[in-house]
Amino acid sequence: MNAPPAGRDAALQSLRTRIDAVDAELLALLNRRARLAVEVGEIKRDEGSVVFRPEREAQVIEGLKQRNAGPLKADSIAPIWREIMSACRSLESPMRVAYLGPAGTFSEEAALQHFGSAIASVPCATFDEVFHAVAAGAADFGVVAVENSTEGSVARSLDLLLHTPLAIVGETSLLVRHHLLRRRDGLDAIEAVAAHPQALAQCHAWLAAHLPQAERRPVASNAEGARQAAADERLAAIASTRAASQWGLHVVAPAIQDDARNRTRFAIVADPQRHPQPAASGRDCTSLVVSVPNRPGAVHDLLVPLKEHGVSMTRLESRPARSGQWEYYFYIDLEGHPDQPQVAAALAALRRACAFFKLLGAYPVDAH
Repeated sequence: MNAPPAGRDAALQSLRTRIDAVDAELLALLNRRARLAVEVGEIKRDEGSVVFRPEREAQVIEGLKQRNAGPLKADSIAPIWREIMSACRSLESPMRVAYLGPAGTFSEEAALQHFGSAIASVPCATFDEVFHAVAAGAADFGVVAVENSTEGSVARSLDLLLHTPLAIVGETSLLVRHHLLRRRDGLDAIEAVAAHPQALAQCHAWLAAHLPQAERRPVASNAEGARQAAADERLAAIASTRAASQWGLHVVAPAIQDDARNRTRFAIVADPQRHPQPAASGRDCTSLVVSVPNRPGAVHDLLVPLKEHGVSMTRLESRPARSGQWEYYFYIDLEGHPDQPQVAAALAALRRACAFFKLLGAYPVDAH
């Protein structure tokens, strides 16, 4: 039998009072954790070691997931604890994180997802500027898109990883929802759609079906497209709800990406002189780029050391070497970390077999 309204109100008030008490306990515990984090930071500063340890944070989050008994979902653990760790790190000095800007891009969203909101944002106009900001010391870390589940690799990011000294120290994967944004509601009289070329490609079928006459206008970022759309009602933009809020735009068509499961993978890059390669966390990825001599069987020979040492390859992608001789660079992701004997042995064998070899980084796999 259902309780009378007065009984339900009393029960609800009792539960709210208990929740308030738990919140007070949580706040006290978070401040206790923050004080401990400050002590750790002081020790690290005295010994000259880095504050941000990706492998340590990955281990903490994975351990909490394993111990979680519910009803809190395991997928909720990572974002909660990343915010806690971000807030604790910022007590000393917020980390400076560069990404493709302006505010409202998916790159900004990826940066906040990985580092938490207590960061000093360094929005950049291009991927080249992100790499330059990190290399010059204007930012501690950079966040760049490297792969999309619909359109494949982001060529400029791969080229910059090859030709600059920055290394990958982490990764994060973002479920991308592209929305059509506009200054006024409705699809009528849209003359052009402004967005990053990748976003235009990821929404090609929808645009062809619903706005076949509209110009596809490539811009440096989706947020830049939103900025332009905010100034001209004849323009629409493809961007996130974050960009819609940032620029005061209507979502005139939600989730217009061709693939409902559209995801983008982002690499976290850093200067290895200031942020050395993370130690093994237990769930790691090793990324490298190689080229092989132009002879029969060279690509097969590239894969033999991996099989011999029992190392799994999770990604293999080729890019032209731009030598004019039909030569290629191969971008490879391996399961594991160079600290593991079998991975170290496979990498040593690969190095001997390759005409060119560059380790791009070894880092914890995405915890989301």
